[in-house]
Amino acid sequence: MNLPEPLAAVGSHPLESAIVGIFAVVYLGMFLGGLPKLRLDRTGVALLGAIALIGLGAVSTEEAAASVHLPTLLLLFAFMVVSAQMRLGGFYTAVTRRVAALPLSERGLLGALIAIAGGLSAVFSNDIICLAMTPVVAHICIEKRLDPIPFLVGLACAANIGSAATLIGNPQNMLIGSVLNISFGGYLSRALPPVALSLLALWLWLVFFPRQRSAPPPATPQGDFLRGAVNPENEPKFDAWQTAKGLLVAGSLLVIFLFTDLPRDVAALVGAGILLLSRRFHSSEVMGFIDWELLVLFIGLFVVNHAFQQTGLASVAVAWLGEHGIRLGDSGPLFVVGVTLSNLVSNVPATMLLLPHLSGERAGITLALVSTLAGNLLLVGSIANLIVCDLARKEGITIDWRQHAVIGLPVTLMTLAIVWFWLV
Repeated sequence: MNLPEPLAAVGSHPLESAIVGIFAVVYLGMFLGGLPKLRLDRTGVALLGAIALIGLGAVSTEEAAASVHLPTLLLLFAFMVVSAQMRLGGFYTAVTRRVAALPLSERGLLGALIAIAGGLSAVFSNDIICLAMTPVVAHICIEKRLDPIPFLVGLACAANIGSAATLIGNPQNMLIGSVLNISFGGYLSRALPPVALSLLALWLWLVFFPRQRSAPPPATPQGDFLRGAVNPENEPKFDAWQTAKGLLVAGSLLVIFLFTDLPRDVAALVGAGILLLSRRFHSSEVMGFIDWELLVLFIGLFVVNHAFQQTGLASVAVAWLGEHGIRLGDSGPLFVVGVTLSNLVSNVPATMLLLPHLSGERAGITLALVSTLAGNLLLVGSIANLIVCDLARKEGITIDWRQHAVIGLPVTLMTLAIVWFWLV
């Protein structure tokens, strides 16, 4: 098939060619995780792409500022503050340890940890939950002589799945909810059932699928076996008052989101401001837990995507696909494209690419669920997966891509099938 005329004409205008070239390089960086021979990660590539566009005059500084979707950034920042409050209050560690102390079988413990990780990720972000829970879960496996792979990969998968339940569980859902103005309660009612079924499917696969067991690292004598991140001196001590304060703000925000029409970003910012008024935690401590790189990644991609949209090439390409029966608004193509792009360039950049061409609550819900669940397919498909593997390695537990794929691949297929049958 011949390309549409506007696409075939790329290169006829030098500035347009430069925009397309920068866009291509930025998304190559999203695919590779950086650029060859340069010490740049995805955030650095996105930022430099935005700088290059502004420097070339393709985008003015005013245009660049206007292209950034501020409500999404504010909502993301505010919930980073809420999550920081919970982490500094020792909440995540305390919950994980208390679950481990229950008189549960190995299967029961695995189910409880999946439920906790999934539930907390729906409110406090999957990456934060993995950062806080991984060292503790690794220590539990070492102490109880349990095979650590299903527990740790299960933790990453559960955090990804659970975060899909709400419009605040992960960055891409926040973006979709803000841009398409999706009702918080409406999304929750549609997403919660398939997410709950997906968490159950994850547990069933981990429990009943036979696999080669891997032994945990040998426990060393009491006093020095708690290494690195699980050393009690490195963990925030549980603070009941600070935890209650954080839970009260988070619970109040959920009520506001569910039962009022107040802008979610404004309500979340007020909640974050209340938490920053603290006599216990210095604001610099809280700010130390903010993922500034993620915020910069968003800003850079907003500018790059805006410049590319201005060329009109993306709209032409989408229209051309529609003429040939491939409509992104339809569930089938959106499933395929969402899963593919999410594993090629990561789910946040994939969502930002697709979102301008979608409309309506149904398409938004589909993209939110698909882009999030697709993160379990490959080890590099989600930052949460990489966080778990990195922290597990520090505890002497190696999780390679094969071990992850044995769980991640079938779980992704099962969970996407659940979403397909539930929504379609």
